[in-house]
Amino acid sequence: MSTQVSEMSIQLSDKINQLKASATLAMAAKARELRAEGKDIIGLSLGEPDFNTPDFIKDAAIQAVKDNYNSYTPVDGYVELKDAIITKFKRDNNLKYDRSQIVVSTGAKQSLYNVAQVYLNPGDEVILPCPYWVSYSDIVKLAEGVPVEVKTSIENDFKMTGEQLEKAITPKTKMIWYSSPCNPSGSIYSKEELRALADVLQKYPDIIVVSDEIYEHINYVGDHASMAQFDDMYDRTVTVNGVAKAFAMTGWRIGYIGAPQAIARACNKMQGQVTSGANCIAQRAVITALEAPVSKIQYMVEEFKNRRKLILDLLAEIPGFECNEPEGAFYVFPDVSYYFGKTINDTLVKNASDFSMFLLEHANVATVTGDAFGNGNCIRISYAASTEQIKEALDRIKKAVS
Repeated sequence: MSTQVSEMSIQLSDKINQLKASATLAMAAKARELRAEGKDIIGLSLGEPDFNTPDFIKDAAIQAVKDNYNSYTPVDGYVELKDAIITKFKRDNNLKYDRSQIVVSTGAKQSLYNVAQVYLNPGDEVILPCPYWVSYSDIVKLAEGVPVEVKTSIENDFKMTGEQLEKAITPKTKMIWYSSPCNPSGSIYSKEELRALADVLQKYPDIIVVSDEIYEHINYVGDHASMAQFDDMYDRTVTVNGVAKAFAMTGWRIGYIGAPQAIARACNKMQGQVTSGANCIAQRAVITALEAPVSKIQYMVEEFKNRRKLILDLLAEIPGFECNEPEGAFYVFPDVSYYFGKTINDTLVKNASDFSMFLLEHANVATVTGDAFGNGNCIRISYAASTEQIKEALDRIKKAVS
């Protein structure tokens, strides 16, 4: 007798049925599928540097293998790595944390997930300035929280003002999440702009801020500002960071937080029941990465800056793409609503999702719809690709829409 369970009889949880797939990963998967069919797809959808991990970091990983690092790691990270993170926070951000405030995780995404799980109760509201990174909203929902979107505009460089924040706060507001430099807009909050938000939050002492600073070093305008640098916000800010973007270590999967001790301990407790400690070899390599002077990765930042100029110049030649100049990260987030309601190559474009799919099918270029980031008028284009790929991709887009 067959013991195979019919697919029809498998009842998945409401939680997973209501969860959206990551739009960036879904588009990358679609691009891979089309490549497998023989199509020449240029991928500008993933936020992944096209550089190799620097040799000095790889050498540290090889040495860790030779030194027989192969055992379970402490749930919250090796002490040596926590000390390197503490030193990095002090050196780069003028933030003072101790070991009990640091938790190392399997990527900054897990860091964010941990924080949501340990701090949110059902119905708690989390303010998300739009656009926001694709996973914020669903990570909040997985913790049974309620995402509250605050719309921003291209005219204001997609940044939330203190006045907007004030209007969004309700008695149910528990947290605010934002990234700076921002994925997907590339916008950076200055110290003065963060202070304006902090001034509003002084009236609401129970609201915690999650400051995602994963793109910190990919900054074209100067000093990086952290919300936790303000004495009156330090005890209510969780600073999230990692090595994926600036060090070209996306697959190494190491992120970390500096947080109020109670939140850090709770994240440690949560992680102990899920993944336990992060990969041993990756942690040893990250010690070397964080201890190195930031100047050792500046060559990548300079190249991203050159590519930013290139892609902005090329976008300016295409009708209907309205774009501001991003100050950091490696994305542009053009408004493409000019094309909504138009028929191009026999395809009716109703929204950003339609337009992004049109570019994939007619230009063989993968981008991501702005709907996934909370802004339905835009698409995200990554310029973490070679100069040749950027030129070819924008040429294809120009031809497809003309």
